[in-house]
Amino acid sequence: MIRFAIFCGILSAVFVLQCIAAAQEFPGAKYNWDFSVRASIETGEENTNSFAEAQIWASGIFAGKTFFRQAGRGWRSGSLEYAFSLTPLFWQFRPQTIHGIAFQPIIFRWTSSHPLRRLSPYIELGGGAVRTNLNLPAGNTSDFNFTAEGGGGIYVYVRENHAFETGVRWSHISNANLGVRNPEFNGIELCVAYHWFR
Repeated sequence: MIRFAIFCGILSAVFVLQCIAAAQEFPGAKYNWDFSVRASIETGEENTNSFAEAQIWASGIFAGKTFFRQAGRGWRSGSLEYAFSLTPLFWQFRPQTIHGIAFQPIIFRWTSSHPLRRLSPYIELGGGAVRTNLNLPAGNTSDFNFTAEGGGGIYVYVRENHAFETGVRWSHISNANLGVRNPEFNGIELCVAYHWFR
């Protein structure tokens, strides 16, 4: 699993470097709305200190609205976006097979307004919940859990209003004591997405 995550990271880096090499000067996206489809894979720990203990695959949609186009000054300037995501395909395949649906009603994303050719970095924080068919993790826990994540990534603009995204996030899942026990999932998530800006 860790080898697969490393392979995905190397593949994304190669793609980004190829885009830089072939890029022309690009002003970046000037948009109000952001729509994307996304997929992610994450690895982490639930009951042990091993990040190889649990793996989750997820796929869904993301929609955002820019409400500050120029926040900050100088090298700190960028756009601030509020977004939400719906993840109908949530699948934990290790240490047990669990499926469910996740929803993040709160995502704040800051994107730099100083792109390097076709690249624009971003950072984000988000929170939501996930409902699964079995308790996650197994035992006297809960089939409803809260989620939190934070991280960043890079947009690679393939057109002025279209971009490929690759990102890395810290991911947290726990039930906030809804169950008898409250073990938590903490992991690292690799995400890829394709964006349409309007």
